[in-house]
Amino acid sequence: MSSVHLPHHQPSDPAAGPARSLPVLDLSLAQDPRTREAFRRQLHAAARESGFFHLVGHGVTEAETFRILDLTRQFFALPEADRLTVGNLHSPHFRGYTRIGHELTGGRSDWRDQLDVGAERPAPLIGPEDPAYLWLEGPNLWPTALPDLRPVVLGWQEQLAAVAHRLLRELLGSIGAPEDFFDAAFADRPHLHTKLIRYPGSDPAASSGNGQGVGAHKDYGFLTLLLQDGVGGLQVRRGEDFLDVPPVPGAFVVNLGELLEIATEGYLTATDHRVVSPPGAVERYSVPFFYNPRLDAVIDTVPGDYLRHAPGIAHDASNPLHAEYGRNELKGWVRAHPAVARKYHPELIAG
Repeated sequence: MSSVHLPHHQPSDPAAGPARSLPVLDLSLAQDPRTREAFRRQLHAAARESGFFHLVGHGVTEAETFRILDLTRQFFALPEADRLTVGNLHSPHFRGYTRIGHELTGGRSDWRDQLDVGAERPAPLIGPEDPAYLWLEGPNLWPTALPDLRPVVLGWQEQLAAVAHRLLRELLGSIGAPEDFFDAAFADRPHLHTKLIRYPGSDPAASSGNGQGVGAHKDYGFLTLLLQDGVGGLQVRRGEDFLDVPPVPGAFVVNLGELLEIATEGYLTATDHRVVSPPGAVERYSVPFFYNPRLDAVIDTVPGDYLRHAPGIAHDASNPLHAEYGRNELKGWVRAHPAVARKYHPELIAG
């Protein structure tokens, strides 16, 4: 995949140029009392309609986005032997590198490889009575051949956590709920998660032609902020179809997760999305950041008059959601990375 320059975004007239599949929201408008309410109306509409939008005005610079995409390319350009030294089979915390085809979505292999990074913390001491989800905290795995990766990714993660915190408070305000309702759930030890991902072109061995870079899914946390290069491939479900989400220079693609949908009784929307593999030898790079609460946080219903218009939630018996966030997070990791679970946590594998 060729290097993509991310120029400074200038707010555009929505009526000018080709129609976009998602709205473009400018977070800087929330800082000005004269424009804050208009921004919240736009945010409310986007969160209700599809739970997906582009976000600009976030304060992350062009140089910072260029740097992390450049380091992402450098990581995947390392010899495979170097990448495998940080393979996730070396981590009981599900951190590190996953080879192409070794992550599952909907029970099928995704045609991508990735590096999973969380908050940098020491391995916890876990007793027999402690919840198993505590294994999701611990140290990351970093390649010695690329020493700049650690400080840049950890700094990026903290920076995007601050953006996501601002956005979550604006989102709650937009539906008439207390802006600080989730502050306690994210206090002290939020479960931050960043992926560096490469989609290396269509699987040459695939006979079905489905082109699954990553299969259709909803994120099961709170907020995802996605940085993508200029290749494209992200698609969002609209009705029975999937619509392309062309990259917008300088913007993050934001989507709401299932826990926000559940916490608002279906008033806010989490939407299926997928990535179609780029054609042939073209490569796509992306860096999604997931903003989620402490593992032991119990997510309650967000109060507010909006609940009069909430449709409620259809519960999926095959995918039960638990009160503690960490139990849902662990369930997702075990399903997506069964080899890691079998090696370190065989008691979590369903018989």
